[in-house]
Amino acid sequence: MPVQKGEDRLLAAFEEWSENVEQKLRKRPERKDEFVNTSGIPVNRLYSPIDQTGADYLAEIGLPGEYPFTRGVQPTMYRGRYWTMRQYAGFATAKDTNRRYRFLLEQGQTGLSVAFDLPTQIGYDSDHSLAQGEVGKVGVTIDSLKDMEILFDQIPLDKVSTSMTINSPAAVLLAMYMAVAEKQGVSSRDLKGTVQNDILKEYSARGTYIFPPKPSMRIITDIFSFCSREIPQWNTISISGYHIREAGSTAVQEVAFTLADGIAYVEAAINAGLDVDKFAPRLSFFFNAHLDFFEEIAKFRAARRLWAIIMRDRFKAKDPRSLMIRFHTQTAGCTLTARQPMNNIVRVAFQALSAVLGGTQSLHTNSMDEAFALPGEEAVQIALRTQQLIAYESGVTDTVDPLAGSYYIEELTKEIFYRSQKYIEKIDELGGAASAIEQGFIQREIQDSAYRYQREIEKEERVVVGVNRFQIEEEAPKGLLRVDPSVRISQIEGLKKLRSERDNGRVKDLLGELRKTAEGTDNLMPVILDAVRAYATLGEICDALRDVFGEYQPVSTIGG
Repeated sequence: MPVQKGEDRLLAAFEEWSENVEQKLRKRPERKDEFVNTSGIPVNRLYSPIDQTGADYLAEIGLPGEYPFTRGVQPTMYRGRYWTMRQYAGFATAKDTNRRYRFLLEQGQTGLSVAFDLPTQIGYDSDHSLAQGEVGKVGVTIDSLKDMEILFDQIPLDKVSTSMTINSPAAVLLAMYMAVAEKQGVSSRDLKGTVQNDILKEYSARGTYIFPPKPSMRIITDIFSFCSREIPQWNTISISGYHIREAGSTAVQEVAFTLADGIAYVEAAINAGLDVDKFAPRLSFFFNAHLDFFEEIAKFRAARRLWAIIMRDRFKAKDPRSLMIRFHTQTAGCTLTARQPMNNIVRVAFQALSAVLGGTQSLHTNSMDEAFALPGEEAVQIALRTQQLIAYESGVTDTVDPLAGSYYIEELTKEIFYRSQKYIEKIDELGGAASAIEQGFIQREIQDSAYRYQREIEKEERVVVGVNRFQIEEEAPKGLLRVDPSVRISQIEGLKKLRSERDNGRVKDLLGELRKTAEGTDNLMPVILDAVRAYATLGEICDALRDVFGEYQPVSTIGG
C-alpha cells in the first residue's frame, strides 16, 4: 500500500486528537483499562492510514481470486453464486434422519451434512457393550450399508453434495457412500462432497480416535490416493479448526493449529509418493465462527493468505488451486446458552454474517435449542432462514470482500497472520503437528486458553448476556427433541437380521483380506469397499483394523 500523501499532517492531527481524548478521559474514563480480543491482541482506540504505512497491497492483500487469496478464492465470490447452505443433521435411525434431510432440502438447503452418533464415530456397532446409552443420541447411527441405503433413500447422490463429519472410520463411511451411489446407478466420478478425515485434531481437541497416529495417517493418504483416481470431485479431507476452537482455543490458535495439521497431511501425502498438485486442490478446511465479529472476519482472511504462502513456498505447489483454502464454517456451538435460548438466534446471525464477510464457501448455522438437545424442526428452519436472510436481503453479497480497506480489519488480519505464523514455527521446532500433539504442546495451549476464557466469564470480565448479566426468571423449555432409547433395540434387531441373510463366508474372507492388506502397504480402500458391498458391518471392519493397528492411548498433559 503506497505511503499516504500528507502523512506528516495526518500524524500530527492524530497526535493532537489523542492528546485531546486523554484530557477528556480524566473526567470520563473508558469502560476498561485495556481492550483486547479473544486472542489477546490489543485493540487500539482508533485505526487509521498510519497503521497501513509501508504495507504492500498486492503482496499482503491482493485481488480476489488471485494469490495470496486474502480477499477470497473466487474473483466474483457471491456475485456468481452463494455459499452452500449445508445444515449439519443426524439423529436416531437412518430413517428418521432421511426424513429430516428431505425436509431441509424442501426448505431450500443446498447441501447435506451428516452427523454420526458416537458409536459410529469410534467404530463400534450398535450391539457393542460400549455403545449402550449412545446409539442415535448425537447423530445418526450407521452399522452397515443397509443403514446408509436408508439414509439416502430418494436422495439422488449425483444431484447433491454431501459432507460427512467422520474421522477415524472415514474410509468405511466413504466406501458405504460409494456403494449407495452404485446402487443408484451413479458413477463415483459424479459424486461431490467431503469426508472430514482429520485425525490429528481428534488427538488434540476432540477424542473420537481409534488407531494410533502412524496407521491413521496411512489410512488418510490411502484415501487421498484412491479418491484422486476414483472420485476426482470429492474433497478428501476437511482439516478442522472448528473442534479446536470448541475445545477452547483462541482465533490465532485455531488458524495456527489447523494449518499445522494441514502441513502434516501434505507432508504425509508427499512422503507416500503423491504429487502435491494432484491432491492439494481437493483439500478443504473447516472453521468456527465465534463471537468477536471483526476478529472472525480477519481470521478467515489471514488463514487464506498464510496457507497460500505455505503451499507455494514450503511445498512448491504450482497449481493455483493448490494454494487456495476452501472452507466450510459452522457457528460456534460452545457459545450457545441454555439460559434465554432465543438470544442464540441473534448470536448465530452475527456469527454467520462474519463467515460470509470472511468469504466462506459453505455454512452451517446452529439452532437456538442446541444447548438443550438435538434441534427441532422449527429451530432448524430458523437457522436455515438466517442464512437465506443474509444471502437474499442484507446486500452484503453484492460486492467482494466489502470490509477490505478497513484500517482495523487489515491491521487485525496482519496481526493474526503473524501470530499464527509464529505458532507454526514453534510447532516446526517440535517436529511438526503429530510430534507437538504427542508432546502435549497443542493440548496444553488449548487448555490454558479455555481456562482463561472461563475465568473471565466467572469474574464477569467477559459478559455473556442472560448468563452472568441480564438474567431473568425462566420456565423450563418444552417440546425438545429426544431420542427414544428403543433405537438401540431396533438397530440390534437389524444387525441380527443382516447377519442371518448375508454371505457370512464371504464376509469372513474379506475381513481376513483386510487384515493382510493392513499388515502390508497396499491401499486399504479397495478391500474396505468390497467388505462394505458384502455387508460387513462398520464394527467388524474397524475391529479387523484394530487387530493389526491397535488402539491409541492418549498422552497426559498434566504438569506441562
